[in-house]
Amino acid sequence: MNDRDDISPEDGTEDAGGERIAKALARAGVGSRRDIERMIGEGRIALNGQTLKSPALNVASLEGITVDGEKVGEVRETRLWRYNKRKGTLTTHKDPEGRRTVFDQLPKHMGRVISIGRLDMNTEGLLLLTNDGELARWLELPANAIVRRYRVRAHGRVDEKALAKLADGVTIDGIHYGAIDAKLEKSQGANSWLTVAISEGKNREVRRVMEHLGLAVNRLIRTHYGPFTLGTLPDGAVAQVTDAQLHDVLSDFFKTETRSVAAPRKPRDPSKWAKAKPKPVKPGAKKWAKNRARDRDETERPNRGKGKPGVPKSAAKPAPTRGAPKRDGQKPAPARGAGPKAGPARTGPRPERKPKP
Repeated sequence: MNDRDDISPEDGTEDAGGERIAKALARAGVGSRRDIERMIGEGRIALNGQTLKSPALNVASLEGITVDGEKVGEVRETRLWRYNKRKGTLTTHKDPEGRRTVFDQLPKHMGRVISIGRLDMNTEGLLLLTNDGELARWLELPANAIVRRYRVRAHGRVDEKALAKLADGVTIDGIHYGAIDAKLEKSQGANSWLTVAISEGKNREVRRVMEHLGLAVNRLIRTHYGPFTLGTLPDGAVAQVTDAQLHDVLSDFFKTETRSVAAPRKPRDPSKWAKAKPKPVKPGAKKWAKNRARDRDETERPNRGKGKPGVPKSAAKPAPTRGAPKRDGQKPAPARGAGPKAGPARTGPRPERKPKP
């Protein structure tokens, strides 16, 4: 009798007590469920040394599963990163032609991650990365209507009325695209900048719609994916979304998150989430604050020594004025601006003045 982990991958049977292998590997960050089914068809996934031929298989753990001959690593808590994709890089793990990919340039400490959606080779800007394939699937589902925003530079004459009609959707070559919010931002010579918001994210959707309007896209930048923004993230840089923000803005996903054999659910303790570090205190700031508090305290309460209530000690004794004696027996200094010392007062009748000739 075979153990549940040793089900023959060739018979296509399912283990009612386990989990679909595609879902388990998606949670492990190997890829989306569709990617894993494709990888099984290519013979890249094996169980206990036997190459899988069908995704119709349930497993109770990741033990014994290999992808491209390598064991699947330990699964961590759900993580999400923002990445500023460079133009000229591919959103794929391996390229047969050896061209640069997004995953070739990521830090090793991130481990195995997958992209949420894709950006074509010549599109730049915000790309979300995660180690949880179920989160990627949730953010990609058209039913969840996650809005993606772009800045588009296009060559050609912009018809603003045609842009407004995109709000009702448009059908191009038999493919229907849902409501699109497109607005003219500014024009620079033969080029114009537009802002475009979509919620379906179909393959090359923005470029095809612009071409349908007679515009040739020469630069395409994704700035938003749902609640996450590119912001000031430098070109080619990656930044992790904090656990607090992740569980706050994606609370709907975590409420409906199901347990996976790849990563049993663990109790979350928000008190252990990263918090903002206190700002460093400048040299001398503590002493300045202490002196300021002392002066304020002396102003707000009566002084215990001489002086008037509510007056600081420094202001209790007025400064000596010029001309006042400094100590007993000392003559005061003459006041500033005083003339020569006056003589004795005159007595007797005032002498008559002689008239001028």
